Amino acid sequence: MSGKKLSGEVFYPSEEVIERAHIKDWEKLNAEASDDNEKFWEDRAEELHWFQKWDKVIDDSIKPFYKWFTNAKTNIAYNCLDVHVETYRRNKLALIWEGEKGDFQAMSYYALHRETCKFANVLRSLGVEKGDRVTIYMGRIPEIMIAMLACARVGAIHSVVYGGFSVEALHERIEDSESKVLIVQDGAYQRGKIVPLKEIADEALKRAGGIEHVVVVKRTGQDVNMEFGRDMWYHELMNLPIATKECTLEKMDAEDPLFILYTSGTTGKPKAILHTHGGYMVGTYTTLKYVFDIHDDDRFWCAADPGWITGHSYIVYGPLLTGATSFMYEGAPNYPYPNRWWSMIERYGINILYTAPTAIRGLMRFGDAWVKRHDLSSLRILGSVGEPINPEAWKWYNRVVGNEKCPIMDTWWQTETGMFMIAPMPSVPLKPGSGTKPFPGIDMDIVDEEGNSVKSGEEGFLVIKTPWPAMLRTIYKDPDRYVEQYWSKYPGMYMTGDSAKKDEDGYFWIIGRVDDVLKVSGYRLGTAEIESALVSHDAVAEAAAIGLPHDVKGNAIHAYVILRAGVQQSSELKEELKKHVGHEMGPIAKPENIDFVDSLPKTRSGKIMRRVLKAKALGQDPGNISTLDE
Repeated sequence: MSGKKLSGEVFYPSEEVIERAHIKDWEKLNAEASDDNEKFWEDRAEELHWFQKWDKVIDDSIKPFYKWFTNAKTNIAYNCLDVHVETYRRNKLALIWEGEKGDFQAMSYYALHRETCKFANVLRSLGVEKGDRVTIYMGRIPEIMIAMLACARVGAIHSVVYGGFSVEALHERIEDSESKVLIVQDGAYQRGKIVPLKEIADEALKRAGGIEHVVVVKRTGQDVNMEFGRDMWYHELMNLPIATKECTLEKMDAEDPLFILYTSGTTGKPKAILHTHGGYMVGTYTTLKYVFDIHDDDRFWCAADPGWITGHSYIVYGPLLTGATSFMYEGAPNYPYPNRWWSMIERYGINILYTAPTAIRGLMRFGDAWVKRHDLSSLRILGSVGEPINPEAWKWYNRVVGNEKCPIMDTWWQTETGMFMIAPMPSVPLKPGSGTKPFPGIDMDIVDEEGNSVKSGEEGFLVIKTPWPAMLRTIYKDPDRYVEQYWSKYPGMYMTGDSAKKDEDGYFWIIGRVDDVLKVSGYRLGTAEIESALVSHDAVAEAAAIGLPHDVKGNAIHAYVILRAGVQQSSELKEELKKHVGHEMGPIAKPENIDFVDSLPKTRSGKIMRRVLKAKALGQDPGNISTLDE
């Protein structure tokens, strides 16, 4: 990164990697961005298509409600598809997909454009207009990408709900977004079993009003309930005369909403993070291009789910904006055998793999032999996302998967940021476990309670000091919560909710959440949501949830439950409560363990002291407990 010798364990890029990289000199690019941040982002925006250019790069007249590329007109779907269809990329593969059962589909930019236009016309025929909300509840199949792009094309706001979420989570998100259309699969394959998505959706729709039409994609083919007048098959709609391949698109203002995506908060109600067409497009395009060094011949595999921000930004939008080939796989990493991922990398010639530390640790447990059976020489860059990667997993990933020739891009960012915020580039020296430094054009710091910068090696609160293009614009329908949650602790600085420290070389090390949000397998789950799910069971009077370290998941959920008077403790009840949480929120939220207790540690104002429970569980000193209620 600079001429001076770096401290600690450092992995330096090879000459070959530096030679190929878009950015050979990170320091120079960073200095350019620091000198004139507006010009830096304007130059990147110039690489994309705009129907009308901006009056101003950034409008900060009403802080913290920043606007980017004001009065510019664009459409992210046009930049993902139309611009490529008009060039030599027309017949290039946009998407390669493999199903869990081994079925396969490949779509060129032309084919993906055609299918998107057809479905955009279907949406319009169902009364979907600019600004309407459409909920998408699906697994990892090509139709989820088509649905998202079709919404963007007609100016509708998509709200994707992760296919692993259950009834209550889906109902809550449909209701809050006031969606008029739901797009769902009959079922999804997961480890050889069928997840009954349509059945879950039917139950959620009994609780939520407002949905006028349900479009059902046939994937598994099992019998599902189809309500007359409301439910329609995707394949039948796509064969109607209305579904033509010509589709006019909405010219969107740069600040028009593109999507909302729900993320866990410190209160029970998830927050609907709102992103827009213009700034989000510039941010995801630029970060993917530079951090993963995207070239025209790359096949990029982000092994996340489109239901999370990682999938939005780096399965769907980012790769298509850069003109790359995106790979998508439906199933689990180790199904039916632990070599599933490695066999697909070999089969499709994947160049870049971007996944979560949870997956890496999970596959590492099966040993090196499963990896070594396959030729992974096509790989040139690896990536990590979702939580800090422990150095041991980093080194295994580097040595066994990357054959010590693939730099690992360890990225820190959030649903709220929309794009990478702390990330290296392939030409930068790497330290296992560190995300390196903020992306050029991003000003970040680590501060104490008073908002003063902490010294090297000291832990503090991670903050962002300047606006960035892909930043959330607000919390949908709740601007006060947006200000309160992100901008009130340190006026003028965005509060990430993470703690971190910086070493003497300026490398950032993320430590973890400082609020009541748990990271389980890289996904954010609010303790309040888990506790609400437990308390919704007839046997439970009160509950508290904490995260405890777990070798594979990073954190595992442990719950403490006070039972209602007259209810007897039993191991059967524990299992029933775990299943109940899984039913209400999805399998990912199932507690690893449940302890029945007579009381919970609380402050005098009634707030549960989860840190006391955590310290007790880990055999640590609970610290100052003078504020506890006797």
